[in-house]
Amino acid sequence: MNIVDCKLIATVGLPRSGKTTWARQQGYPIVCPDSIRLALHSQRFETRAEPMVWAMATIMVRALFLAGHSVVILDSTCTTEARREPWKTDEWETWWKIIPTPAVNCIERAVVDGDIEIIPVIERMAAKLEFPTTDLWTLS
Repeated sequence: MNIVDCKLIATVGLPRSGKTTWARQQGYPIVCPDSIRLALHSQRFETRAEPMVWAMATIMVRALFLAGHSVVILDSTCTTEARREPWKTDEWETWWKIIPTPAVNCIERAVVDGDIEIIPVIERMAAKLEFPTTDLWTLS
């Protein structure tokens, strides 16, 4: 399989918006930076480890394509153009799956689940949220 013929579907949405739930329902392999963080340093976020997290995510996407998968999902927030830019490459076709759950709903979900530490992250990301305007792909 030529990696150029492959499709990366990257989610775009706030924490607690439903990105992971959607990704798991699709039946494709998933690369999730949150899971990489937990596997790497057992924490939700460690600034010094972020370059390694993103390098590993890129390698995992590439490896899944090379292993024969034609579609891979990147389960990440990708809430700004700067966060999406590295995933636009000649190596594969990139599509964006927008999960447009409003911040207030994401915060409510965090409270219900007892995950109040994520609330400031949701608020910060919501203030800078930029949905893509091209290369959209919507699945039911």
